[in-house]
Amino acid sequence: MIESEIDRGIFVSRVEAERTAFHQLIDRYISEIAPKHKGAYSEIKRLEALKRHPLATCIVATLTSSDFARYRDERLKIRKGNTVKRELALFQCVIEVARREWGIHLAENPVSRPSYNDERSRRLDPIEEQYMLGALELRERRADGTYADASHNPWIRPIVQLAIETAMRRGEIFELRWKHVNLDRRTAHLPATKNGLPRTVPLSPKAIQLLKDLPRSLCGRVFPTTADALKKAFVRGLERARLKYLGDCDVAQVRPQEDFLINLRFHDLRHEATCRLATKLPNLIELASVTGHREVNMLKRYYNITAEELAAKLA
Repeated sequence: MIESEIDRGIFVSRVEAERTAFHQLIDRYISEIAPKHKGAYSEIKRLEALKRHPLATCIVATLTSSDFARYRDERLKIRKGNTVKRELALFQCVIEVARREWGIHLAENPVSRPSYNDERSRRLDPIEEQYMLGALELRERRADGTYADASHNPWIRPIVQLAIETAMRRGEIFELRWKHVNLDRRTAHLPATKNGLPRTVPLSPKAIQLLKDLPRSLCGRVFPTTADALKKAFVRGLERARLKYLGDCDVAQVRPQEDFLINLRFHDLRHEATCRLATKLPNLIELASVTGHREVNMLKRYYNITAEELAAKLA
């Protein structure tokens, strides 16, 4: 076989693929490729988790499409379709970079990306928003050093409020610098976004006031905290808010909503913000210029107004 390929001038050495474990490729991708990407923090965390799967111990040359199909089927039993799709997309990228740049010769990439459509459409109820923001409000410490039913991170509540007000992505909010905020012109410039293009976000009066009330940090970042701190504080805040809501319902002797603040993620705030903006900007091109969607058709999913909102427009 090898002699035949040599004779035909198509021989390539598969030595590297036959002596390299998949987790080694993932490690190299984490150190060399992922840090260059927008959303590197989340991507690296996901890769570190994937590296613990038994599939990562396999020799690269032995990996087949059947291996990844089994992985897909296994994961779909416990994870949403889009989560599995992102995981397989990462596997595919790791192997593709290895084939193109690292001398890992494979006849083809064994990972195929499945097509799933389980996009989220979670709306934030006004009462949910009220309880959530109340739980994230900064309070003074108790005498014992703990905090009373509130966040001890002063940046979490304004981050959440700005997300609802502007439809900015989490990464865009964390990258925001004061030098790019023009309060007189009511704009916030984002030099680099998820889709690779700069964008200038118009700011509502509420967003302007929110930014005016913030202290200025020496580092120049509008929100000098971390994505991990936001994630943890957001989850804890939702738990506090739901407990407060259930307690209030008990006192008022009314039946609570079973799904109150259940299954709410930070990224859902972008969906909520875009839905609200859609009622003010029915022109999809204008809406896309605010939210940063490159494909205008994608906004049809975000134009998710309720029947009550439509009725109000018809009044």
